[in-house]
Amino acid sequence: MAVNQYIEQNKDKFLNELLDLLRIPSVSADPKFKKDVFAAANFVKESLEKAGADVVEVCETPGYPIVYGEKIIDPSLPAVLVYGHYDVQPADPYELWDSPPFEPVIKNTKIHPEGAIFARGSADDKGQFYMHIKAFEAMMAENDLPCNVKFMIEGEEEVGSDNLEKFVVDHKEKLAADVILISDTHMISMENPSITVGLRGMAYMEVEVVGANRDLHSGTYGGAVANPINVLCQMIASMLDENNHVTIPGFYDKVQELTEDQRKRLNEAPFDLEEYKSKLNIQDVHGEKGYSTIERVGIRPTLDVNGIWGGYIGEGAKTVLPSKANAKISMRLVPDQNWQEIAKIFEEYFISVAPKSVKVKVKAHHGGAPAVVSDSSVGYRAAEAAMEETFGKRPIPTREGGSIPIVALFQKELGTDPILFGFGLDTDALHSPNEHYGVKNYFIGIETIAAFFRKFRELNDQ
Repeated sequence: MAVNQYIEQNKDKFLNELLDLLRIPSVSADPKFKKDVFAAANFVKESLEKAGADVVEVCETPGYPIVYGEKIIDPSLPAVLVYGHYDVQPADPYELWDSPPFEPVIKNTKIHPEGAIFARGSADDKGQFYMHIKAFEAMMAENDLPCNVKFMIEGEEEVGSDNLEKFVVDHKEKLAADVILISDTHMISMENPSITVGLRGMAYMEVEVVGANRDLHSGTYGGAVANPINVLCQMIASMLDENNHVTIPGFYDKVQELTEDQRKRLNEAPFDLEEYKSKLNIQDVHGEKGYSTIERVGIRPTLDVNGIWGGYIGEGAKTVLPSKANAKISMRLVPDQNWQEIAKIFEEYFISVAPKSVKVKVKAHHGGAPAVVSDSSVGYRAAEAAMEETFGKRPIPTREGGSIPIVALFQKELGTDPILFGFGLDTDALHSPNEHYGVKNYFIGIETIAAFFRKFRELNDQ
């Protein structure tokens, strides 16, 4: 087809444009990258304009802007809304990268023999949302855009999307669409394509434990005054029992339990436990007793320490009882858990288990709701047909352990189930050093998105 021919003829251009976007260190969590985050927003704006959008706006928020673009070819035709984010995770620790995180390089790997793009944001989410802009460009260039299209690309996803809900609520008419596409998830493999139909939510907390009013000599005071690091470790340990079951009272009260038949179908997805362990270089898996690895990351809630610090960590030795210790803790949630409720009971529990020898502070950073989407909607069937066309195999519906708060927000405010149309792999090292995205994944994603527009129009015309 003409659209696929255009994609083939413009592969070098499409790839080089993505590499330019990846060179922008748009880290939303670190204020020192503020100018770069705005630069990334402007890059997205210019890309949409060049691709053929009639309207492109950089919409200001109290934080980083939301880039909105649209092409309305006929108001009577179905509309597709594309969501993505141009901000990225911090690249720290830089020393663990094999190449600089914002100097993208393409290297062949065992999983990606055609090459993978190594750079922060390559898979999450620059490489994935940019596929949609390039698919749009190809359809416009060949005068073959079957549906109206709208884009909403934000710059705060990695810090909780604090300003997104107000934007969506205030612009419901502008954002109205018949289907929403989000490419911010992964597939089982290139041989076994899949579409995500469930995501976990999250409650992200920060805690502080304070002991004495200053650091103390561990010989003079050790054994007589509480060590905040020791106490913090004990408090964290108390939150999981020997079966890795979260002990916070009320934590599981609203957890949606799947039927045995649903669990059986979930576990029918291709999964090689030995290969999984080998890729991670671990001897065994770990998690809640009574559940498979697929279930643990898809349908069960968790509690994990994401960072912990305190005391002396410099070169050599310093015998000190630190004055305070801190930790960042995230809880992945499943339907029908409410992240605000979970944050509240976490705080109550953490305070309740603290000994009188320390003072504690608890802060809720951000959170998001879990979501389950339909696998029988017109949008899902169009995505299924598009993937079957480009991959030669019908995709498998799966549940993923990550969180995308926008999914539940769209369901609530726009009344539409998003299609979680991701093309990454679980080996792409998201949020880690050496993040990468397959070159083949990038281009087959562009082709599949273009096919989706055609299939979606066909199904709507029936």
